[in-house]
Amino acid sequence: MASKPKLLALSPSRASDYEQCPLLYRLRAIDRIPEPTTIAQVKGTLVHAVLEEMHKLPREQRTYPAAVKRLKPHWALLTAADPSLDELVPEADLYDFLVEARTLLRGYFHMENPQGFDAHECEMYVDTVLPNGVPVRGFIDRVDIAPTGEVRVVDYKTGKKPKPQYSQQAKFQMRFYALVYWRLFDTIPAQLRLMYLKVMDHLVLQPSREELEFFERDLGDLWGKIEQDGKAGTFRPKTSKLCDWCSFQKMCPAFGGTPPEYPGWPGSVADLVEPAEQ
Repeated sequence: MASKPKLLALSPSRASDYEQCPLLYRLRAIDRIPEPTTIAQVKGTLVHAVLEEMHKLPREQRTYPAAVKRLKPHWALLTAADPSLDELVPEADLYDFLVEARTLLRGYFHMENPQGFDAHECEMYVDTVLPNGVPVRGFIDRVDIAPTGEVRVVDYKTGKKPKPQYSQQAKFQMRFYALVYWRLFDTIPAQLRLMYLKVMDHLVLQPSREELEFFERDLGDLWGKIEQDGKAGTFRPKTSKLCDWCSFQKMCPAFGGTPPEYPGWPGSVADLVEPAEQ
């Protein structure tokens, strides 16, 4: 028996996919075709898991040596859930892999002292429909709330910090989560902080209500294009330098390939929300 298609919602990564290439969005979000996992992705997952656990510990236990000691246990959990990771990072390469993860943790502790505050929530799952009908979902790495009530949204980045001219995607992600947090909790975050652990640097944004309202409008326009393509089945490829890293080239008409038969528009979580009474 075929599984029921998952209702769609917009996330920062799926929005980025569509803007990069509508066909890429379709193959990931609608066809849901599996892609190879990369070492960088797994390393990021491991470091995020250790930081999440660390922030749940009592303050005096939030130390760099304690965090490093949690790398191997969390790696064991990841490989138990997905044995293919042992092939991606074989035993001969595991030491170097863990050293790189340890370096990322050192970068975190260089930038912040977790013993000085308590996180409000880590890996916060958000899922709602914006007032303009855009369904949104995702995970916020960390939310901090000051004793005076100010909210800070934090995201960890384990890759390189982009040059200023290429930082729009990172800023998009943070504004996305600031908007969703505002619409869910009626509070605009006072600060958005991206922590680039590899280079021990950060990017800080302070969103305004007007900025988020404009951003919400732009999300509405983007979602309208996705829905239009989805209902018509016309997700066209868009070529760029990023095509060199795409795992779907064999299915892409721009490279002589043929996409699988379109499964149809699955609908979105917004379809489940009853319209407000007039």
